[in-house]
Amino acid sequence: MIHLHPPVNMGKESFGKKEKIRRRNDYQAVYQGGARLHSKSFIVVVSPNQEGITRLGVTVSKKVGNSVKRNRIKRLVREFFRLNKDRMPHSTDIVCIARKTISSLDYKDVCSELEVMFEKL
Repeated sequence: MIHLHPPVNMGKESFGKKEKIRRRNDYQAVYQGGARLHSKSFIVVVSPNQEGITRLGVTVSKKVGNSVKRNRIKRLVREFFRLNKDRMPHSTDIVCIARKTISSLDYKDVCSELEVMFEKL
């Protein structure tokens, strides 16, 4: 017998639509007006927004690998953001661009590299 449970309200640890950068114009605005941080595996572009919330966008080039590898990287970055978004600056748009060297990293490596970058903010 299958029991269906109502969805658990994750509250602050959720990652909803409003917290995602979804439109091309929004990405372009961040690229043009944002400050850039560089690491071995990421380029992070940060720009203030008028939305009042912190939003995340993730881009992974086809040079990184096939769709399975690209989607895995996106999931790892989104998970890091979801768990650490209260430590991020408020009312900012953040775009994480993955470099080609990232495909061999695991979650722990991604977290440690992103933590160092976000401490600089």
